[in-house]
Amino acid sequence: MAKDPVDALTPLGVMVLALLRESDMHPYEMVRLLRARHDDRLITVTNGTLYHTVARLQRAGLLAEVGTDRDGKRPERTTYTLTDAGRETVVSWVRRALPRIDREVDARVALAEAHNLERTDVVALLHDRRAALRDSHALHHDGLRGARTKGVPAQVLVEIERQEALLDAELRWLDSLLTRLDGDDLPWGPDAFDDSDRYRAQRKAAQQ
Repeated sequence: MAKDPVDALTPLGVMVLALLRESDMHPYEMVRLLRARHDDRLITVTNGTLYHTVARLQRAGLLAEVGTDRDGKRPERTTYTLTDAGRETVVSWVRRALPRIDREVDARVALAEAHNLERTDVVALLHDRRAALRDSHALHHDGLRGARTKGVPAQVLVEIERQEALLDAELRWLDSLLTRLDGDDLPWGPDAFDDSDRYRAQRKAAQQ
């Protein structure tokens, strides 16, 4: 049975494919854009890892070469485009990762790329995520209460206390986001991006 490309996709691979949803690019531009947008706070971005990821995505048929160019004495650069399979895979990966709470890096990348999905899809997936967070928060809350009742030393409960607090904070933040998504004050989707002077300047700088 052929392996589902979504299963083999890494968070960096998702972000590479998502970049190509914007425009055809060469790997050097991808690296510069990821760093300019501070996406390297979510994942480790090195030239070697990104070039290796691009090669893997090409072998999987998720992106394809569209040409090469050379600017002066610089090395030849290969430009890539997103295939239909790559476009579908980004959406499938985000749909799969967004409601899950057991993979922190995947969840953060999925949130960063959730704008590639329709608003209604994102709202439904975030409600699924909220249900999982609520259950986990209740489990930690009840576990803490039970442990304290039994006289478990407080010093061995600090990690559980932290996790309960983080879950509570995310639930409150998620409720706020869902409220914004239900209204009109949060533009959503690829077409909602403003093709501003700042964005064009950022792209131009990354192409140098």
